[in-house]
Amino acid sequence: MQVRASLLISTYNWPEALDLVFRSLLLQKKLPLEIVIADDGSGSETRTLIDSYRNQFSIPIKHVWHEDNDFRKTIIMNQAVQQIDGDYIIQIDGDMILHPRFIEDHLQQAQPGFFIKGSRGMLSKEKSEEILRTKHIQMSPFDKGLKSKINGTRFTFASRFFYGDPKKTSDLRGCNFAVWKKDFIAVNGYNNSLTGWGHEDIELAARLVNSGIKRKQLKMMAVCYHLYHPLNSRQQEDSNYRVYENAVEKKIEYCENGYLQVLKTE
Repeated sequence: MQVRASLLISTYNWPEALDLVFRSLLLQKKLPLEIVIADDGSGSETRTLIDSYRNQFSIPIKHVWHEDNDFRKTIIMNQAVQQIDGDYIIQIDGDMILHPRFIEDHLQQAQPGFFIKGSRGMLSKEKSEEILRTKHIQMSPFDKGLKSKINGTRFTFASRFFYGDPKKTSDLRGCNFAVWKKDFIAVNGYNNSLTGWGHEDIELAARLVNSGIKRKQLKMMAVCYHLYHPLNSRQQEDSNYRVYENAVEKKIEYCENGYLQVLKTE
């Protein structure tokens, strides 16, 4: 199946990490249709970095930005999806180093009626600092400082033995997630009512599952590596989680303040 996929990258004021994302994209065996940056209010250094990479890629790079007004990731993600030309969205955070076959794996595993939870290896603080300093992004499962080594290992033969509950939503991470654009829009995208850090990804996943879309887990495929960083403020975490629980309990499929409402305010 020919998949027209766009890569959606969320970022906020960490150009050093975003630089590593771009470096790993330059090593991909297959590229997406385009790269779309959802920027929650970064400064000029991030814009300069993005512009510096435009002539290094044969595909478009779009930078969707709004003013910094605290954590408004859901809104900028919805705005960025508006700019996506592909039929399929591969989503990562701007602090993820991608395995060279990351995009290829996502394209191969894309399937109508499913969204994908990809595989994420966690990097230690020391390893992350080393990579940021040296810009050496080639990873090995045997590297010191790579945690969750199974998740950080690409082994496609073994991947088939990891299934997972197709209706499970509580462990989805937006840092390695793929969804058909039409399915995203059908549930009205991210819930703009969720402000501050936390659970916007699982709340979206719950509505997708409630609407009949199933989860496909990719373990040891579609691998990426998450740079260490201090935890964001968790002030809104509990209230956001209650919105997720409500979506699960009441089988909510559609949020009232999401993708469409961003379109109407443009």
